[in-house]
Amino acid sequence: MQDRSTPSAAGPDSAGLPPVSVVIPAYDEENAIGREVETIDRVLTTHRIEHEILVVDDGSSDGTAALAAAAGARVLQHVGNRGYGASLKDGINAARYEIIAITDADGTYPAERLPELLAELRTADMVVGARTGSNVRIPLVRRPAKFTLNVLANLIAGRKIPDLNSGFRVFRRDTARQYLAILSNQFSFTTTITLAFLADEYRVAYVPIDYHTRIGRSKIRPRHFMEFMILVLRMAMLFQPLRVFLPLAMIFGAVGAAKAISDLYFFFQRTPSPGISLLDQPVLSSSSMLMLLTGLQLLVVGLVADGVIRRIAQQAVAQVPSRAIRTLGEDDDPRGVPQMRRGGARE
Repeated sequence: MQDRSTPSAAGPDSAGLPPVSVVIPAYDEENAIGREVETIDRVLTTHRIEHEILVVDDGSSDGTAALAAAAGARVLQHVGNRGYGASLKDGINAARYEIIAITDADGTYPAERLPELLAELRTADMVVGARTGSNVRIPLVRRPAKFTLNVLANLIAGRKIPDLNSGFRVFRRDTARQYLAILSNQFSFTTTITLAFLADEYRVAYVPIDYHTRIGRSKIRPRHFMEFMILVLRMAMLFQPLRVFLPLAMIFGAVGAAKAISDLYFFFQRTPSPGISLLDQPVLSSSSMLMLLTGLQLLVVGLVADGVIRRIAQQAVAQVPSRAIRTLGEDDDPRGVPQMRRGGARE
């Protein structure tokens, strides 16, 4: 698609928004892709936002690529199916603009909310369309797995995450590129990039959106749930190992301590006055010792892993700074409203 910006009336929040590349991964989505491209183009053109729409056809066997191109999108094609995450990575690297928006090709996400997400990015490092609106059509069969995954991710992140794996979000390319090597090539791309941003203390903002019934068949299968779980734990190990090892160490330690207290109680019940014999009699059971030692080992491993990660971080290339920073100075608005500055963002 050609870069488009027409002098149509813009909304109050769209003034001064930067150009954006909209990346859409697509696999056998001929029933929806043309309409999705046209809708996004119409919304961004109406709000006078310079943009391109980049469809990454992930080895489709139908007319997805041709229909996307006919609708005006710029199309990249994979020779074979490489995965949702791989398509997003290629789209991010090929994009013309530094601001990246991603969405799905199946019509589930409300394209009309994209300008709102872009406006929110002024004071955030990533903005996610959280599927918590009044009209959310997530299939019932997927909700238990989604709930379990969210509970685990909230524990690891140390905060409540309204929507862990929404595929409708905007972010800056330089910030996301830091993590491309560790992000999944499959459906868990969005899950892992969310946890990566949160673990490195980037500001992730959430905008409630509706989630419509998809056009066509879903590509997510039950086996992907275990992949999501494994990758959440892997991200915890990469960024916050103590969030995994410390709770486990406390559980084993608490069970071991309770069993040791029980062993001591029953020992003194059997031997009211043990005297010197206390030193050569089996007081603690092997199970209590095993639990206590396991808890200690888990704690030590967690501390070592945390120390190694922090040491590596000190020697690594400098991290891209967060844009969610308010800069006060002489250029501030006389009413006390901080102005946008290079390297910072207005709050």
